[in-house]
Amino acid sequence: MGLFSGLLGNAGTINADKLAEEYGQILAQGESFEIGFVVIRDTFIFTDKRLILVDKQGITGRKAEYLSIPYGKITKFSVETAGHFDLDADLKIWVGSDPKPIEKEFNRKVNIYDVQAVLASHI
Repeated sequence: MGLFSGLLGNAGTINADKLAEEYGQILAQGESFEIGFVVIRDTFIFTDKRLILVDKQGITGRKAEYLSIPYGKITKFSVETAGHFDLDADLKIWVGSDPKPIEKEFNRKVNIYDVQAVLASHI
């Protein structure tokens, strides 16, 4: 748990207790939260079994889509760091044999290196 405790306190990170309060109903029996990252209105949740992408939709954000990706199905990922003029960092995740990756943009509030470190520790 050293990696996760080292990341806590950084802007944009959510600890397991707070994740349990908001998203506890989506866990399978025996599954536990590790860490999460808030990306504008969306959330990346890392559990001990899978990655869950929460996509808040609509004006109020009350509607949400939950995309569950078992770590064993992630074939590769890439990160593109923010530059001087490009303020957003990008994350791409390839799942299974799908040639098109899942793409997410991160603002400077989230350290993209932290996200990739968590992904790398599970793949």
